Amino acid sequence: MSSTINVPKPADAGSGQTAIVNTKRAYVNVRSGPGTNYRDIGDLRDNSLVVYYPNSKTSDAWYWMEYRGLSGWIAGSVAEFEATVGGTIEQAKTPYDGKVAVWHWKGDAVAETSIQELARNLKNRAPNLKAIWVKTSDGADWQGRFDRSDMAVNGPDDIDRWVSALAAEGLEFHAWCVPKGVDVDAETSIISAVCQRPGVKSMILDIEPYTGFWQGGSAGVRPFMLKIRQQVGGGFHIGMSIDPRPWHYNSVFPEEWFPFVNSIHPQCYWYTFRNTPEETLQQAYDTWGGYGRPVIPALQGDAPLIDQESAHTLATQRHAATGVSWWRYGVISQYGAVNLPIELSNPGNNPTDPTDNFADEVLIVPKGAGFRSGTYTGQQEFQEFAGTWNWSVLYKSTSVNTSAVWAEWKTTLPESGRYEISTFVPARHATTTKARYKVHGIKGTTTEVVIDINQYANRNRWVPLGIFELDKNQNNAGKVFLNDVTGETGKEIAFDAIRFRRIVTVPSTGGGSSGGSGGSSGGGSSSGGTGTTCPSVVNGVPVADGYDSPVGTIEQLDDAKVWPDGWLDASPFGRLYFVGTPSEAYHTGADLNWGSPYADKGLPTYACANGVVTFAGTLRVWGYVIIIRHDPLYDPSGQVLYSRYAHVQNLMVQAGDRVTRGQQVAEIGDGFGRFVPHLHFDLSPTTVLEIRPSDWPGTNQASLLKNYIDPLAWIRRNRP
Repeated sequence: MSSTINVPKPADAGSGQTAIVNTKRAYVNVRSGPGTNYRDIGDLRDNSLVVYYPNSKTSDAWYWMEYRGLSGWIAGSVAEFEATVGGTIEQAKTPYDGKVAVWHWKGDAVAETSIQELARNLKNRAPNLKAIWVKTSDGADWQGRFDRSDMAVNGPDDIDRWVSALAAEGLEFHAWCVPKGVDVDAETSIISAVCQRPGVKSMILDIEPYTGFWQGGSAGVRPFMLKIRQQVGGGFHIGMSIDPRPWHYNSVFPEEWFPFVNSIHPQCYWYTFRNTPEETLQQAYDTWGGYGRPVIPALQGDAPLIDQESAHTLATQRHAATGVSWWRYGVISQYGAVNLPIELSNPGNNPTDPTDNFADEVLIVPKGAGFRSGTYTGQQEFQEFAGTWNWSVLYKSTSVNTSAVWAEWKTTLPESGRYEISTFVPARHATTTKARYKVHGIKGTTTEVVIDINQYANRNRWVPLGIFELDKNQNNAGKVFLNDVTGETGKEIAFDAIRFRRIVTVPSTGGGSSGGSGGSSGGGSSSGGTGTTCPSVVNGVPVADGYDSPVGTIEQLDDAKVWPDGWLDASPFGRLYFVGTPSEAYHTGADLNWGSPYADKGLPTYACANGVVTFAGTLRVWGYVIIIRHDPLYDPSGQVLYSRYAHVQNLMVQAGDRVTRGQQVAEIGDGFGRFVPHLHFDLSPTTVLEIRPSDWPGTNQASLLKNYIDPLAWIRRNRP
């Protein structure tokens, strides 16, 4: 890989200012000089935290800036600098100020077998972490009722164990619980006992408008909290965690809680909400920012890393959060954002930390290889439907305490190592709140790990069961088991896919991003084209050696032209077409045609780069569609793109398949007769196509530019 180029600071640059970069596109180029004729040396994403130098502004609005060890010039025409407000807004002091915290649910749901092991692992993965928030009770029960592990909290003595073990690693103990307001005396007694133990820094009450949470109504809040405050006093800090979406505001009785709570912890789970970090945080602050209590956002730990970094920057630098927490330990697979401190002493010079990347990936779908199911009744119990990602999904009504069916997902792991195991929860027939997944064969243990998943609250998304160390040679390594017993009536439980992703930690290169961005403010460097052979794996992580056209013959893929001879892009990127009709829209990519109309139907289409198929199926209007998440580019930028191949036919791949550049994945089709045959091909540097394979920004040009790039420009600059 080429090294990062650091451009000398202009002598008259003056003082630097920390700012959030708001880009007009998903990312923009950093250049070696103030103009598009200078070399592209790196890429800058939207909502990045940088140091820029206002005095360096040229007559045509180029600025010199620093970002994670990368220094160079950026065009003011494609980026604006937003002043940060982190730490500048006056608010009441909290025990979370300046701290990053991680939530812990229960020992049964993590791979570690002791508090000490958990604390050591967390501190090793995120040295900047300052606190762990441990669940201590649920209603009138100590959390130990739901936790069989050595970490279970069954009383004050266990609180003391936790406090001592965390202190040994320099970590604070904060408690959290789910009050229900049903058995007031028992619940308040447990909460008060926790708060009065030495070393307990705070208590967070999880108040949500769902089954299994607060049931005491508006009138029950005041007597409940008066009992607690009478025992713990007014000086002990009590926070409240809530679903921040505005339609839930009144349902948790905020006025009744107000006199008794000292801080608000909105659950900003944008990935679950199928939203962006920016929109979710803004919604949270619009809803709760005027409540009169400090806001300490809880961020989503199982979301993509690029979104996590954006969320941290926006929370601390735009919304002035004095602390953040991450939900939750056991599902966090990448720690780059979790390890970001609240206040960066020099964000422009902060080198990148070691990065957790996904390597091997195995997908097991119902009725596919590695899946088994059966019944205990001898009767046909399962029902079946075509799920979100175009494979069959099994489901049935839930059972209270006697199992009628079972399902098992088991695979031969490609390598031993740390794995994220996730399940997909379909959009339909998944209403249970207590699907009990059991993970077997965890390295160093002989017991299963049981994870309760609320399918109803997590429909139509991948939900991590946890992060586990697995030995491929161990019996039943990573096997997942699920039956229909949930303790509920009138619900349905779905048996969908299980995904295994191996996590590889790549050492820091000590520099910023560099290389082929293509298409935001001019030319860029190439990841290939040097005559050297690029590896397919670096530090255990598969990489993309470059990008090629998705059409043409194998021989033509080596041509200098991106779109081979005879191929025409009928609707280039960014062009507004069908003007004045209901179909008016900006085009997200390229519409590739060959020869006369209908002559290209049935011609092959190829994967434009190495990667993993995330979707292969039918979508309304689109017809057959394939989405590929490409490996990080073999370049210091490590850029990850998603490609979409639409209106195709005769699919040759399925979700979970690994593909290589130039591998045929389908044929050009016509969307079941809706279109003249052509390939709709586009590229996205964000996760929008992973979340919504049918995404179409229409006339929203800002959304187009934030989520898509010109495929012609990108491939031209990143040929292998």
